[in-house]
Amino acid sequence: MKPDSPQTTSLFTKKDLLVTSAISVAYLLLSYLLIGFKPEQLFLVILFNILYYASQATRSFIVGFSIFIIYWIIYDYMKAFPNYRYNAVHIQDLYNAEKSIFGIHAANGAVLTPNEWWLQHTSSFLDVLTGAFYLCWVPVPLLFAAFLFYKNRKMFYLFCLTFLFVNLLGFVVYYIYPAAPPWYVQEHGFDFIQGTPGNTAGLHRFDDYFGVTIFKSLYAKGSNVFAAMPSLHSAYPAIVLYYGIKSRLGWFNIVFAIITAGIWFAAVYTSHHYVLDVLAGITCAAVGIFLFEKMVKWREARKACRK
Repeated sequence: MKPDSPQTTSLFTKKDLLVTSAISVAYLLLSYLLIGFKPEQLFLVILFNILYYASQATRSFIVGFSIFIIYWIIYDYMKAFPNYRYNAVHIQDLYNAEKSIFGIHAANGAVLTPNEWWLQHTSSFLDVLTGAFYLCWVPVPLLFAAFLFYKNRKMFYLFCLTFLFVNLLGFVVYYIYPAAPPWYVQEHGFDFIQGTPGNTAGLHRFDDYFGVTIFKSLYAKGSNVFAAMPSLHSAYPAIVLYYGIKSRLGWFNIVFAIITAGIWFAAVYTSHHYVLDVLAGITCAAVGIFLFEKMVKWREARKACRK
């Protein structure tokens, strides 16, 4: 057996220990300086190191999933650089555009945005259903990635890198076009209030129905409420659906399609996004997938020319 084979390679080489320790300390220090210390930062470091040194299998797993860790860190650090510092927040103009394009005529003659119309037509069934769909936006991409990790490693990396690339595109738009969500207008009108905390909006009805604080806890950790355009919540399931179809997963894709449509509807029903935000999120996913695949094909063509 060769000395550098996976079976005999040490998990605790001096280089590995130095690199992981340096990265861990640098991450904790930078996080403290930018956004302050949070327990989940230490948890992330401990989890990464445990999986990195537990076995070759867990090391391969956590290194692959580091793409998602990078996304989470970038998103978290956005708290240190609020987008409203760099461009004016779009509140009334986005609201008026939504009403102009998708306005619904109410019985009293008033024109309502879809969010306002649904706010007058809520039901416990839809509250529970949309809450359940909205809970899928993180677990579904992660579980799908885990499935690909064990079934199709190449597709796993393509999916994860596309996911990261689409997020980076969305983050760029957040800074170019800061936008308030529908619930902000419902709560504060058209005045800009710097540092407005996150809000569960219509999802509080899900929490209230079950007597829990799931969404309250999640939205208390949001990086910036003025990042409604595009709706990346709407982009994530679209990416999963695309790679599910590409992976030929059969009836699983029907489930992905239902979840995707459900999250799109939930985003509007719960007043977290305008229809325009959802369409922007879908567009962001489509553009990201297209550009990333073009980059992959260009890279493969260059490699082929060198042979």
